[in-house]
Amino acid sequence: MARPSGTRERILAAARDLFIQRGVQQTSLRDIAEQLGISKPALYYHFDSREALLQSIVQPLIDDCNTFIASREAARPVDARALLAGYFDLLQTHREVLTLLVRDLSTLGALGLGARLLESRRRLIGLLAGPQASVADRVRATVAIGGLSDSVVELAEVNAEWIKAAAVDAACAALGLAPPVPESNRAPRKTTARARAPGARRRPSSARKQ
Repeated sequence: MARPSGTRERILAAARDLFIQRGVQQTSLRDIAEQLGISKPALYYHFDSREALLQSIVQPLIDDCNTFIASREAARPVDARALLAGYFDLLQTHREVLTLLVRDLSTLGALGLGARLLESRRRLIGLLAGPQASVADRVRATVAIGGLSDSVVELAEVNAEWIKAAAVDAACAALGLAPPVPESNRAPRKTTARARAPGARRRPSSARKQ
């Protein structure tokens, strides 16, 4: 990951790291300033409170979620597997922030972040469950979305592409969707005269009648 160049970006990166390591409530603006080797007034020039810092750190995740969901709502009907794969990619992009929120749940109450993220989650569940969803449909969609996001956080040390494939398959299974048929398992096409391997000899008609 490229080192942030501007002072504001450096402050955000340092605050995110300290929030993840210590928790939001256990990290002061002085801690962040000392981590960067700048004065507290210099930090205040960019952010006047810890809440403002937290808002700036989490806002890109919220914005990307809203954009992602709106684009899928506009393109109904929904391809569930494609939606889940795209949502995994989005969460993976914001994995550090998601980890911060999951491991320090008190941050969700700050600035109404919890309510905003829960609303995004409800919209996703609605897309997966469908407009005429039963309670059971909503339960399955909730399990699918929750398991997908938990996999991003709890299995961060594992190869992301492997986790994505397994998590999307598991989420689809929760929805009751059949797994895709591997290419190697698909029935072969019937061989025609034109499709015979080069050099293959056609049996004489007399031999075929015996």
